[in-house]
Amino acid sequence: MVSRKKTRLKEVKAIKIGKDMSVNTLVNGLGDCAFGAGRLATAVEIYEEMLKEETTKFLGISGALVPAGMRNIIAQMIRERYVDVVVTTGANLVHDIIEALGDHHYKIGEAGADDVLLREQGMERIYDVVVPEEAFARLEDFLRSIFDKLDSKSRDKGYTIRELTKVIGENLSDRDSILRSAVDSEVPIFCPAIADSMIGLHAWIYKQMCPLKVDAFDDMKELIEIFCESACTGAVILGGGVPKNFIFQTALIAPPRETGQEGFDYAIQITTDTPENGGLSGATLEEAKSWGKIGAKAKAVTVYCDATIALPLIIAAVRARRRQ
Repeated sequence: MVSRKKTRLKEVKAIKIGKDMSVNTLVNGLGDCAFGAGRLATAVEIYEEMLKEETTKFLGISGALVPAGMRNIIAQMIRERYVDVVVTTGANLVHDIIEALGDHHYKIGEAGADDVLLREQGMERIYDVVVPEEAFARLEDFLRSIFDKLDSKSRDKGYTIRELTKVIGENLSDRDSILRSAVDSEVPIFCPAIADSMIGLHAWIYKQMCPLKVDAFDDMKELIEIFCESACTGAVILGGGVPKNFIFQTALIAPPRETGQEGFDYAIQITTDTPENGGLSGATLEEAKSWGKIGAKAKAVTVYCDATIALPLIIAAVRARRRQ
C-alpha cells in the first residue's frame, strides 16, 4: 500500500489595504493570499533568503525591459549586489546604451498609434514606447568608436562577448547605465545572442571593412566556472528565452556538490508565458528539475506576471526587509 503524505493546509486570509501602506506590508499581506499574489510573496521570501546566504545570483533578462522603464532598477540591483552575474538579450543592452548617450524612450497611446505616420516621423515603436531614429545613428557612431578601440589594441586578439560588453561599459559615464554599473561593480554581463541586436548588426558591418574577432562560444567557459566554483547558486529569470537557457545549461555539466545537490539551489521566474506550447519561456521550473538544471530540493517559484509589474514590487519589498 502506497503511503501518502497529508496535504498541508494554510488558511487563505483576505488582504486589507491600510492607509499609507508600504510595499513590504502589502507583500506580507499577499503571502496569505493565493494564486499570483501568493506566488509573488513567495518570490520575495526566496530572494530574501538568497541574499542572506552565500549565494551566487544569476539574473536573466529578456523582453523589452529597458524601453519599458526597468533600467534603473536593474542597474541598482547590480550596484547593490542583488545579482552577481547578468545574462541578457542584446536589445536591452542597445537601449541601455541609447539612454546612456543622452537619448530617451517616449510613451505613447498604443491603441492610437499610426505606425505608417510614426515611420514618416522617424519614430520606431515597441508596443506603447517609441524611440527616435536619430538615437540609433548616435548608437552606430558610438559602437564604431568602440570597435576601433578594440581593433587598435590588437588586430590578432580575439574577444569574448563578455569582454566586449565590459569595454562598452567602460566607455559610458551614466551611473544609471546597466553596462556602466556592471563595470563599476565587477559584475560580468553575458549576451549569448548578441548577433540578434543592433550591436551585432553594426559589428557585422564593421567586420566587412576592418578586423574584429569576437568568440561567440568562449563565454561558456567563464559562466560554467562561476557556477562550479559557487557553494550555492540562485537564478532570477525575467521572461525566459536565450538568457534563461544560457544560465540553466551551466548546471548540465557541473558535477554534483559534496552534499549531492545538483543544479540551482534557488530559482525565481517571472513570465507571462504558459507551458502548453512547449516554449522555454513558459517551461516550468519543475520541468527544469527533470534535466538537473534545478535541484530536487531547490526553493523555486514561477510568478505569472508582467515583469514590469512584479520586479519593482519584489525588489522594493526585499530592500525594505533588508533595512529592518
